[in-house]
Amino acid sequence: MPDKIRIGFGFDVHRFALDRQLWLGGVKLMYEKGLQGHSDADVLIHALCDALLGAAGLRDIGFHFPDTSEEFKDIDSKILLRRTMDLIRSEGYELGNADITVCAEKPILNPHIPHMKVCLSDVMAVDVEDISIKATTSEKMGYVGREEGIAVYASVLIIKKDASS
Repeated sequence: MPDKIRIGFGFDVHRFALDRQLWLGGVKLMYEKGLQGHSDADVLIHALCDALLGAAGLRDIGFHFPDTSEEFKDIDSKILLRRTMDLIRSEGYELGNADITVCAEKPILNPHIPHMKVCLSDVMAVDVEDISIKATTSEKMGYVGREEGIAVYASVLIIKKDASS
């Protein structure tokens, strides 16, 4: 039997908030606002976790790390990503690749993308070339265009190796 291949899609959005740090892709960015959320509100990591969990049929980030739990209050989302990788690996899956699109008018993200990729690859224990991060805007339309927050879309491919190979 050939390897089992599954895809997953994740989406998350967080609104900007004053007096918060901006964490994106596991990297702290210098910006006048952060993102509102129960954890550190790393919207990129949250979308990635949802894509991974969905691909493995393991529900979603809110099921595993509920925002009603004090355990996850202000938690570093890199911890959630590491735990998510443990969950998919416990089912026999490994990451094939991740393709992530961040939609934000500000801050400018392109200079930070290489650092984000390295950070995520370290946390996930995968090759950096297996992670793609792209930045775009919404051309001043909608909540992203009005600079109310950041939205992230993530697609992943996960692979379960055939035990006989």
